[in-house]
Amino acid sequence: MKIQQFYNKAYAWILETGPSVLLGIGVLVVGFWLIRLLSRYLNAHMYKRDIDPSLTPFLLSLAVTTLRILLIVSVMQIIGIQMTVFAALIGAIGVAAGLALSGTLQNFTSGVLILILKPFHVGDNIVAQGQEGTVEGIKIFYTVVKTYDNRSVIIPNSKLSNEVIVNISRSGNRRLDVEMKFSNAIDFSEVKNIINNVLDHAQSALKVPARRIGISSIESDGYKVMVNVWLDAHGFVDTKMEIQEKLMEALKGSGLKLPGMG
Repeated sequence: MKIQQFYNKAYAWILETGPSVLLGIGVLVVGFWLIRLLSRYLNAHMYKRDIDPSLTPFLLSLAVTTLRILLIVSVMQIIGIQMTVFAALIGAIGVAAGLALSGTLQNFTSGVLILILKPFHVGDNIVAQGQEGTVEGIKIFYTVVKTYDNRSVIIPNSKLSNEVIVNISRSGNRRLDVEMKFSNAIDFSEVKNIINNVLDHAQSALKVPARRIGISSIESDGYKVMVNVWLDAHGFVDTKMEIQEKLMEALKGSGLKLPGMG
């Protein structure tokens, strides 16, 4: 008798919930298939849009995981499983995690923005947080900058996205400004010829944009000459020292009496 009652209840339960379960299974199978197709489409679309390779797998994983969670939740509702308790539990966990990881999440969001908007690339020379150097790597949570004295500086991405960044190599070239003072007894045209001769023979000095050489200020005991010459952004510091050394040697070698010389 008890077995018959069990069979009757099981039969009634199957008749009542069976269609919902079958529908839920069908939705789950079709949903996973559609998510797989969407993942392939997004992968190809991101490749065409030239999105950073280090960001593509993460965005795909995030999108696919989110869609799968939504699909499973929808299937549970179709079957008839009450989601009130689950929703409250997930909400509580989300609030607690958000409060505990607020700084980390900010770095994460900033990292995604940097990889998408690309204010700088790996290999660029930047000035940020009082540090100047070459970008070695852009991670989700932080960026690695190697300074010119070979120090690796780890900068949280939230600092880079919320504060000023100077990208000193993005344009491909930088201007070197050199100012020198001469006595009023020294002819400016002679000084200009010597400087032009040095820069003409300096392979590191760019011809375009054109250089400028002129008198920047006139004082009672002499005048100042400003030299503006364009150099490649990469290796700027080394080239700067090389050109300044050649200018000093040429001016001294010409017999001109420079300030400070006895």
